[in-house]
Amino acid sequence: MDTKKPQQELLDEQGKINTAQVDSVDIDGPAAGRQLTGWVRTLFLIIAVTGALFHLYILNFHPIDPWVFRSTHLVFGAVLGFMLFPGWRGAKDKVHPVDWVLIIATIFVGYYIFANLNQILFRFGVAPTTMDFIVALVGVLLVFELTRRTSGWMLPLLAGVFVLYVMLGPWLPGILNHSGYRFDRFVTYIYGLDGVFGVTLDVSSKYIVLFIIFGAFLQMSRVGHYFMDVAFAVAGGLRGGPAKVAIFSSGLMGMMNGTSAGNAVATGSLTIPLMKRVGYQPKFAAATEATASAGGQLLPPIMGAGAFLMAEILGIRYSEVILAATIPALLYFISVYFMVDFEARKQGMTGLPRNQLPKVREIAKKAYLFAPVLILIYMLVNGYSVILSGSVGIVSCFVVSWLHPETRMGLKKVLHALELGMKNAIQLIAVVACAGIIVGVIALTGVGLRFSSLLLSIADNNILLALIFAMGISILLGMGMPTTAAYAVAASVVAPGLIRMGIDPLFAHLFVFYYAVISAITPPVALAAYAAAGISGTDPFKTGVQAFKLGLAAFIVPFMFFYSPQLLLQGDSWVKIIFVALTATVGVYLLAAAVQAWFFGGKVAWYGRLLLFAASLLLITANVTLDLIAVALVAIVILIQRFTHVSQKGKVSLS
Repeated sequence: MDTKKPQQELLDEQGKINTAQVDSVDIDGPAAGRQLTGWVRTLFLIIAVTGALFHLYILNFHPIDPWVFRSTHLVFGAVLGFMLFPGWRGAKDKVHPVDWVLIIATIFVGYYIFANLNQILFRFGVAPTTMDFIVALVGVLLVFELTRRTSGWMLPLLAGVFVLYVMLGPWLPGILNHSGYRFDRFVTYIYGLDGVFGVTLDVSSKYIVLFIIFGAFLQMSRVGHYFMDVAFAVAGGLRGGPAKVAIFSSGLMGMMNGTSAGNAVATGSLTIPLMKRVGYQPKFAAATEATASAGGQLLPPIMGAGAFLMAEILGIRYSEVILAATIPALLYFISVYFMVDFEARKQGMTGLPRNQLPKVREIAKKAYLFAPVLILIYMLVNGYSVILSGSVGIVSCFVVSWLHPETRMGLKKVLHALELGMKNAIQLIAVVACAGIIVGVIALTGVGLRFSSLLLSIADNNILLALIFAMGISILLGMGMPTTAAYAVAASVVAPGLIRMGIDPLFAHLFVFYYAVISAITPPVALAAYAAAGISGTDPFKTGVQAFKLGLAAFIVPFMFFYSPQLLLQGDSWVKIIFVALTATVGVYLLAAAVQAWFFGGKVAWYGRLLLFAASLLLITANVTLDLIAVALVAIVILIQRFTHVSQKGKVSLS
C-alpha cells in the first residue's frame, strides 16, 4: 500500500494529523451545488444571513402566525435552494434565468399566503378560488422541484405516487379504494396546514433550522475541530485507531448535522484515508465511516432532526425522547466499536504513532470548548424549552470562542456561520416539505389507518411478526431518502399500526425511526455507504453490504428495547435497568464476534459463529432463563476455542 501520498495530505507542517481539513459539512444531496461568485454570491450571503436572523428573532422574541412563519421558512429555503442547486448539468456555472423565474414564483406564493391569510384559512381545501388553486399548484410544483434538486428523484417520485393515488383511488380495489377528491380542493388542502405546512415543516421551522445554525456555530468556532482532536488524542493510538476515531467523531458530528451521507463525506475525507493507512481494507474503511455517520442520528441529545419531529408527533417532552434513546444508541456504537476492534485484531493492526497525534495535555487546556454542548445537554435534560436551549447554545459558542485567539469569532465568522446554517438547512427544508405532501395524503385518504388494519390482519395479532413487517416497510420507505423524510413517512404509515396492536407510542416511533436511519446503510440503496465509497474509491454496492454487516446491531436493538423496555428507562428499578443494559451489552459484543468471526483470541469456525449469534439473540429479552442458556452457548464456544485451533483459512485442527 502506498502511504506516502496520504501521509503528505493528512499531516500538517509539524507532522501531526491535520484535523483542520474537516471544516465543512457537505449538504446531503446529489450535487455539491454551484460555486457562486460576484454579486450573486453577495446576494446569497445577504439572504441566508437574513433568513437565519429572521428565524432566531421570531422563535425567541416575536412569534407570528404559524402558517406565515412556516411559509416564510419555506420561501427562504427555496430561494436559496434555487440559487445554489442547478436544475440540470448545463446550468451548473451560474444561476439560470429559469432559476430566477422559480425564485420570483416562490416569493409570490409566500406573499399570497401572507396577504390573504384570513381568507385562505377558510377557503383552502374547502372552497378554493381559481387563484387559490393556481397558487397552491405552483407551490406544490416548486416543492417537488426543490426536493429533486437537493435530494434526487426518490422522494419526489414517492410523493408523486401518493398524489397519483388520490386521483386513482375511486378505481382501486380493496383497502386502497376511496371516494376521490376534486383536484382543486385536493391541491389547496395539500398546500395547507395539513400537508406541506403541517407538522414536518413546523418542526423544521422551529427546531431543525435552529440546531443546524447551532452546528454551524460549533464549526466556525472550531468546536467541531476540537471534537476531532479529542477523538484522535483518545483513540488514535489504539489498535486500528483511525476507525475508532471515526466512530467517535462521526457519531458526534452526525448527531448535530442530521445528514448521513453528508457527514460521511465531511469526516470521511480525513478518517477513511487514515484507516486505509493503518491497514483496513478500503471497503471496510468506507463502511465504518458510513455506519458511524448514520448512527450519529440515533445519538442523543440532538439525534439529527428526528427527535424533534418525534416529540412533536407524540406530543411529549423532548427530554423524554432523548432519555429513552440513550441506552439503545450506546449499544449501537459499542457494537460498531467491537466490530472494528475485532477486524484490527484479525489483521494485526496498530494505531497511529503517538508523535502524529494531538497531545492530551494541549487538548485538556481547551476543554472549555465542550461548554456549548454541555450547556445544551444540561438545559434540555432539565426541562428548558428546545428553542431556548438551542439559542443559548448558539450564544455560548460565540462567547466560548473568545477565550482563545485561534477560535475567536469576529463579525465575518458570525456572518459565515449564519450563512452556513441556512445553506445546510436547504435540503432538510425541501425534504420535510415534500414529506408533508405524503403525510397530508395519508391523513386525507385514511390509507394509514387502512394499512394499520392490514398489518393487524396479516400479523394476526402476533407482535413479533408485526414488528418484522414494520421493520421491512420502514427500511423500504427510507431507501434513497434523507432520514427526516423517511421517518416522517414511516411514522404516518407504520407506527399507527403498531400502536393499535397495543405497543407504547414512544416504542413504536423509536422502532420505525431506527429503521428509517439505517436505511442509509442498507443495500441496494445505501446513501451513506455510497457517499463513503466515493471517498475510498471502492465499489458502492459492496461497501453497502459491508456497512450493513457493521451496523447489524441496529437491526436487533429495536427488538431489544421492545422485549426489554428497561433499555428505554421504562419501569422497574435502576438495578433491573443496569442488569438489562449489561446483558444487552454482552449481546452486542457476541453479535460483533459472530459477524467478525473472532472470539476468545482467535478466529471462529462457522458453527461457533452460529452459536455466538444465537446467544446474542437470546440476550434480547429480560429473561434470566434465556440469559443462562446464552451463557451456556458462549461456554461451549470458549471450550471449542480453547481446545481447537482455527487457522486463517478457517480449517479446524486440534491444539
